[in-house]
Amino acid sequence: MGNAKKFFILSEVKRIAMPDSPEKKGFDLSEEITLVGISASKGIGIGPLYIYNRDKFQAIDVVIESNECDSELERFDLAISRSAGELQKIAGITEQKIGTLHAEIFTSQIQMLHDPEFHKYVHSKVKREKRSVEGVVSEFISDIQNKLLQSDELLFRERVDDFQDLKDRILRNLSEGQLISRIPENVVVFSHSLTPADLILFSRQNFIGCAVDTGGQTSHAALICQSLALPMVAGLVNVAEKLRENEKNLTAIIDGNSGKFIINPNSETLALYLRKQKRLAASALSLVELTEQEARTKCGKRIQVLSNIDFKEELQHIERYGADGVGLYRSESMFIAKGKPPAEEEQFEYYSELADVLNPKLLTLRLFDVGGDKLIYSSYREENPNLGWRGVRVLLDVPEILEQQLRALLRANKHGNIQILVPMVSSLDEIRNVKKILSKIKGELRKLKQLHVEEVKIGVMIEIPAAVEIIEEIVKEVDFISIGTNDLIQYTLAVDRGNEIVHNLYNKFHPALIRKLSRIIRAAYKHKCRVSLCGEMASDSYATPLLLGLGLRDFSVVNSAIPDLKKTISQVRLSQAKELAKKCLTLGTVYEIEHLIKHFKPLHVGA
Repeated sequence: MGNAKKFFILSEVKRIAMPDSPEKKGFDLSEEITLVGISASKGIGIGPLYIYNRDKFQAIDVVIESNECDSELERFDLAISRSAGELQKIAGITEQKIGTLHAEIFTSQIQMLHDPEFHKYVHSKVKREKRSVEGVVSEFISDIQNKLLQSDELLFRERVDDFQDLKDRILRNLSEGQLISRIPENVVVFSHSLTPADLILFSRQNFIGCAVDTGGQTSHAALICQSLALPMVAGLVNVAEKLRENEKNLTAIIDGNSGKFIINPNSETLALYLRKQKRLAASALSLVELTEQEARTKCGKRIQVLSNIDFKEELQHIERYGADGVGLYRSESMFIAKGKPPAEEEQFEYYSELADVLNPKLLTLRLFDVGGDKLIYSSYREENPNLGWRGVRVLLDVPEILEQQLRALLRANKHGNIQILVPMVSSLDEIRNVKKILSKIKGELRKLKQLHVEEVKIGVMIEIPAAVEIIEEIVKEVDFISIGTNDLIQYTLAVDRGNEIVHNLYNKFHPALIRKLSRIIRAAYKHKCRVSLCGEMASDSYATPLLLGLGLRDFSVVNSAIPDLKKTISQVRLSQAKELAKKCLTLGTVYEIEHLIKHFKPLHVGA
């Protein structure tokens, strides 16, 4: 099929699939409106709709006189002081409501406000170019935002709103504007975007849930909602253009389980969601019991359920959801604040806190998985970063990044609960080179008496088909492996999961992937190498029996998926799961495998 024809058909399908999509002039609010976004925080919220429009502060970049530079910089210093004071207050409220770890979202923002490089840039530009401070501040923060937006990592793009909050806060204080922090009691909030600070302040009015145009599951705003146990739907895209601020007396439903935002629900929809709320409340009680128990199959086999985390603010959920430890900590989140590798001491303090909080539970720390477009050392924009300079390739090409990180985490490993995970491995040479550098650094720290634990486990991500081809050799080189199905599917099927034209071809139940998983797991157990799976497939309840049948015993998922995963595991008998896997490995199409799996679940797991 030609591209032009395919694009035409795609656009026609979209048009047909959404016949009621409102035009930019606004929604027809005499009818029920159902919008679908991203499930950012689970739960169902029903209540009056409140549309929140944050004041926009335009950065007017004007030329100033030489004798005005000092007074301009005094304005800057005062705005920074006021902004820091506001954030300090919000951090205090956060600590009271959901704990110290989440309060660090705001203390980190305060650190950004006082960043010497930021101040140096502003002072230099104002004095040298005779520009107003608003324009310079906006330029500096916008540059960071643009770099984040260019990243292929969703994690980086979702930090853009954090920097927007900083920019708006400084610009408002430069104009001596007032902070608006109150909303009506017990409402469902909609806004183009919401910052963590907005949500903490709104929580004082007991808001019911929220929906936003921007953001996603790993945004700081989503983490706050998850901690407050409030539903959130993100990624609605351009809804703010169609919802007018003066809309009154509307009811809204936030369905954080399916990602739906329903405005003006009819009586049938409202009754349906009230019943759902009651069922969820009852189900939540049974899931709480499960979180307090070990994950075991129906036949009594102990299964390890670990957590995937991006930020230390998520650590408090480890206990709440009953994780056995952290199976994947994505350390590249530390790049976000400054757009460059953090200093060794900063990393040491960060990893030490993670290890202390988790002790004696496991902390699997993945080395920086960044690419050439991830704000470091390279201004070259790669045509296809997914097939370019990323992961272990960057670490070995720029050894100072790798060596600083290894030194920091070895020093932080006081309890012996840290293990190292190497990303994007495709050859034995890469593994051996990392191990060689690790051995050298251990020797240096030993002499300085800063090596607390002699042996530290090292593992690799299996996410490239080349690694699967040499899996027998890899598992002899390392202590453990972690299967990253998100990338493994992408590379195996040659399908970019972010490309909407071919995303339907991105399928976790493709026979090629099932056979690869079987091969990886068998090789690992044959050589007594521990194996876990940390991709999104690990939290799919349809996939759970198949993965158990293939021999997987370690799952690593986002915190919110742990209760449901434990529930599914508890309903599966390994003998039946093995039979399912055996049959799937003989099938040649996605349809046949999906059909078998979906018929297995109601029979053996429960609907």
